Amino acid sequence: MGQSKLIIVSDEHSVVESARAFANHHSLELRAYSIREWNLKQSENNVGRMPSLSAGAQPVESGAKILQFPTGNQHNQNNGKVETINELESKAIKAAIFEYKGNLTEAAKALGIGRATLYRKVKQYNIDPNEARRRRAA
Repeated sequence: MGQSKLIIVSDEHSVVESARAFANHHSLELRAYSIREWNLKQSENNVGRMPSLSAGAQPVESGAKILQFPTGNQHNQNNGKVETINELESKAIKAAIFEYKGNLTEAAKALGIGRATLYRKVKQYNIDPNEARRRRAA
């Protein structure tokens, strides 16, 4: 199996350096592109496809969301405590539900999980999708 890679697209030097430190810490190969370089690479490799990383590389599915790379500020928000997987998962689920204004079917698609799995996790983490729906109505 090949080495995992981290691809970052940013014109901000501090973000690239933060990604470089993350990649080094996790033994990942880092490929950093400026926005201009990335756009050129995209036009060379068919719109909507990732650059060829390996023989098994898959294209980015249409409608895929690009996630913001976590910066050091997020670590300090938890008083220096590292978040557990469950805390991160709960935050991701809440964010998706709010992004899709309480529509759990669309939130599940965005998260890449089944609707039944999302319903189970909403119950597990005691998340109220009606809160997102109420914000939509307001």
